[in-house]
Amino acid sequence: MTLHARGLHFVYLTKTVPRFSRLMLAMNKKIAWLIGSAIGLLITIIRFTLRFHFHNDQRDQLTSQGVGHIYASLHAHQIAGSMAAERGTVAMVSRSTDGEIVVPLLRFCGHEPVRGSSGGARKGGTTALNQMIRLVGEGRVATLAVDGPNGPRGRVHGGAAMLGLKTTTAVLPAIVIPRYRFILKSTWDRLQFPLPFTRVDAYFGDPLRPLAGETVEAFTLRIERELHRLEHKYDPSEAKFLAVRDEPAQQRAA
Repeated sequence: MTLHARGLHFVYLTKTVPRFSRLMLAMNKKIAWLIGSAIGLLITIIRFTLRFHFHNDQRDQLTSQGVGHIYASLHAHQIAGSMAAERGTVAMVSRSTDGEIVVPLLRFCGHEPVRGSSGGARKGGTTALNQMIRLVGEGRVATLAVDGPNGPRGRVHGGAAMLGLKTTTAVLPAIVIPRYRFILKSTWDRLQFPLPFTRVDAYFGDPLRPLAGETVEAFTLRIERELHRLEHKYDPSEAKFLAVRDEPAQQRAA
């Protein structure tokens, strides 16, 4: 009887736990959406108080040449970056709970989220990348937090390089630095929030295009080097937290 009772208890749990997990997942998504909406509303209000300054901005020249652009930025700068980017920009967002927070935030800023990540097909990355290739091909501007969703900080993944290779658009490395900001120092990316009424400086690298015969890995490394150069030059106190590749990895990519 004891063994039978344990068997019934186990069967009950196997049927109940998935239901409970699904319920908790749905609740977590709802809570995340509410948090994202609240942050998005707050950011929309703060956005109107900020003063944006753009440096080495070659977007108009690219547009006059009929060339689109893809923003490649660090995960740490995605809040200020979403405020600075053109409305209607397409952004890749991970399928994680954090992504549930980011989606309504982006929509408040007038952007279009595409769910997936640079983590590959398992996280919906391949499908999301294909969607972005199609949208960029239709003339949309895209932005990627190239070291997301899990870092390490400043280690660029291949999504931006793949977009550049598959389309005719230029990759614009960019860092967006609020003069006064709150930094989440406990997170891997050291996510930054601009404070109200501050100045925000967006520093662009020169537009990057794939070279003849260049691999995704080599193009990715060029994007990474430019982002590191920009942060070392314009935000050295944060640049010391960038992850640096070892020499063998750089030589393989080259």
